[in-house]
Amino acid sequence: MKKYLITGLLIWVPLVITVWVLSFLVGMLDQSLLLLPDNWQPRAWLGFNIPGLGALLTLVVVLVTGMLGANIIGQRLVKIWESLLSHIPVVKSLYSSVKQVSDTLFSSSGQAFRKALLVQYPRQGSWTIAFLTGQPGGDVANHLTGEYVSVYIPTTPNPTSGFFLMMPKSEVIELDMNVDEALKYIISMGVVPPDNRPADTHRS
Repeated sequence: MKKYLITGLLIWVPLVITVWVLSFLVGMLDQSLLLLPDNWQPRAWLGFNIPGLGALLTLVVVLVTGMLGANIIGQRLVKIWESLLSHIPVVKSLYSSVKQVSDTLFSSSGQAFRKALLVQYPRQGSWTIAFLTGQPGGDVANHLTGEYVSVYIPTTPNPTSGFFLMMPKSEVIELDMNVDEALKYIISMGVVPPDNRPADTHRS
């Protein structure tokens, strides 16, 4: 009975969690429909809500925005919009900070989170996986002697929280593992080991 119970749990738990996460994400994206006028709401002309319609609308808006922003006219409009935001005191600092982070993470030419590292943390002799995020800059770099790198050490099983450290490059080991495999390894708390094959460092 114990064997069958565990086998059943191993089948159902990943499926239930996957469905729950997808339902949660779709539910959040469906909230975008609240931005539409009341007479444009699906309930107004159908009498009921359509699950996933908000997610589809969000996807369409993002794609259309990307298409418009990719041409010259769209780029000029984006610059005008950013120029307007830069004149608002509080919004200026918040928007510029978020934009720098998003450009670094999502830009195809960016190098953040492109390499998995092996570092000693939180003490010597204890090893964990980290991600290369760049190099120290600004006045921080003036106070560091030698070559340093900036790394992000995620927590497990939730890699969205973690620690930002600046470490000597000599104390960092670059792993032959891509970011997806490293994240899977972290989220599974070491239960799912990565494949023993060279990482695809040219993956976009």
